[in-house]
Amino acid sequence: MRSNPKIIVLKTREIIYTLLLLFLAILLITCLVLMFSGKLGKSNVHNGVTSKSSQTAQSSEDSAQSASESKRFTAGIYTTPVTLGDSTVDVEVSVDQNHINAIRLVNLSEATAAAFPLVSPSLEHITSQILERQSLEDITCPQENKYTSQLLLSAIAQALERAQEAN
Repeated sequence: MRSNPKIIVLKTREIIYTLLLLFLAILLITCLVLMFSGKLGKSNVHNGVTSKSSQTAQSSEDSAQSASESKRFTAGIYTTPVTLGDSTVDVEVSVDQNHINAIRLVNLSEATAAAFPLVSPSLEHITSQILERQSLEDITCPQENKYTSQLLLSAIAQALERAQEAN
């Protein structure tokens, strides 16, 4: 019995392409694992969002927090417009002299609600916390709704600021 040796001829180009494909596959898997494990986004939640619009929202929130700490409002209903795509929705905040009574969305069409499905649940989550605490301090936002929640918190902060200034 004789064994017939088999000779495999590999071209350099095929080896390079294979190694490059293997490298890209490992890189893709690593990125997917990091993205879905949540390790990339958690630092932004604790340290604050670093975009310019979010910093503006944060400063508005901070000023409204100091306004809500004194608990001195002029009773009334205050609205702040929020632009969602091509439409504008008003965030309405109802206050009396010492309490935040209600927060709701006004002029939210069905088309806008369908195009931005996270707006209503985010507002409900934020509203329950604000009405319980009567302050914008220590409001938590779910990771999947953090940008929507920041937008709504900014609008609420502006409305509360107007309620404080009217006093």
